[in-house]
Amino acid sequence: MSFKARSSIYEVLDDRFLIPANGDKRLELLFDGSRWTEGPIYLPAWRQVIFSDIPNDRLMRWDETTGAVGVLRAPAGYINANTLDREGRLISCEQGRRRVTRTEHDGSITVLADTFKGHRFNGPNDVVVRSDGSIWFTDPVFGIISNYEGERGESEIGASNVYRVDPECGEVRIVADGFGTPNGLSFSPDETQLFVSDTLAGQVRAFDVRQDGTLSDGSTFTESPLSEAQFDGVKFDDEGRLWTAAGRSGLHCYDPDGTLIGRILFPTPVSNFTFGGPKNNRLFVSSASSLYSLLVAVTGAPRIGGQSVGARSRPARDMELSVAAIRWQMNSETSEPVVGS
Repeated sequence: MSFKARSSIYEVLDDRFLIPANGDKRLELLFDGSRWTEGPIYLPAWRQVIFSDIPNDRLMRWDETTGAVGVLRAPAGYINANTLDREGRLISCEQGRRRVTRTEHDGSITVLADTFKGHRFNGPNDVVVRSDGSIWFTDPVFGIISNYEGERGESEIGASNVYRVDPECGEVRIVADGFGTPNGLSFSPDETQLFVSDTLAGQVRAFDVRQDGTLSDGSTFTESPLSEAQFDGVKFDDEGRLWTAAGRSGLHCYDPDGTLIGRILFPTPVSNFTFGGPKNNRLFVSSASSLYSLLVAVTGAPRIGGQSVGARSRPARDMELSVAAIRWQMNSETSEPVVGS
């Protein structure tokens, strides 16, 4: 069984995408009032999605129980990406103030990193927290090239790197360099690898993580001409598939062997996304001025890192693919709107 097919929002390039493509057949528009939406993160305790409206310099929140959208913080330092630490505190990349911060349980703000060897960062962009409590972030120049998504200025470091903040002493060190514009990043579910998108290079790179927290030299996991994909946020599902926001070509899904197996299509460029919902099987996607959602047939990687991905027997997988193929053919005959609420 091998074919290429397309529905209103799914493009199946490999039969391994049949299972992910058997979720919702339409996109749910949750919000459409931003200038450029970024950094969605789901808060399980509050059943809310926190996301950024960078040019309007505000941090937003959408409530899952009511559908209400409101402003959480403004001004917000032109926040780009957000994540949670192991205590459920919000970690944010403030492009405008060139720093990484943590929102404490009482609402106060703690600065985790704002300089490297006495020089200000360019503008932290995306951030992840490892199970040991260390904080890793990218630092491209998107926030300093104009006043649209930050504060126009010069690069004091003179390079765009990936950094690690030590959980014990707060020391900041470079863990990977040689990028043009490092952007999204994500650990594999078992945290043995770190994946980093380099947007203007058209690549997603993979690094082995050593026991001491340093990285290997890295290799190219996937690459694409900028005319076809603009890689941004990256995350994993619980079976080791890598998903990446790819700008105008939507949300890409890669098999663990590096094969692009399918895409979810959106009406506007996709910047970032997160898995959420009570079962961690709902995608929340930031796309241009909007925040979209769809319930999918896969589950995001465990929210607490350091866990290996699940494996299924060959017979079980063959049966699942057969059922998915039947459902795909049935649903493909039904015309549904691309966007709904």
